[in-house]
Amino acid sequence: MKRLLSMVAVGALSVTLVACEQGGTKQNIGTLLGGAGGAVAGSQVGSGRGQLAAVAIGALLGAGIGSSIGKSLDSADQMKMQQTMNHSLERGQSGQRSDWRNPDSGHSGSYTPQPAYQASGGQTCREFQQTIIVGGKEESAYGTACRMPDGSWEIQNS
Repeated sequence: MKRLLSMVAVGALSVTLVACEQGGTKQNIGTLLGGAGGAVAGSQVGSGRGQLAAVAIGALLGAGIGSSIGKSLDSADQMKMQQTMNHSLERGQSGQRSDWRNPDSGHSGSYTPQPAYQASGGQTCREFQQTIIVGGKEESAYGTACRMPDGSWEIQNS
């Protein structure tokens, strides 16, 4: 399992570097986040070889969904989504949904934070649920974000 997680981490890093090199296109970023989220979700299923297969399938499905959403979200969508995430994680009450909507594209979504906790490194972290609606199709994901020393929130996994 450790070897699989190492391979997933190396793959995620590779995709991140490609996304950065190409200016961080929204499709590449969506693929990266979707693949990571799918791998995390798959790791919660089964054990042994079954869990390994679930991680691989989850990563592939997540990458496909993330790529398709990434193609559709423009920079205004991403800005509204980021602002809502930061506000929700910093000031939102646990279990209270914060919505965003871009009237120009019609895309929307929400963040629902969970209770804050102290991570082993001393950072304040929160789990959250994210929903994105593009073209009438809703996609949901779960993740964890931690507050960085500069006060910003960084997604640790999704």
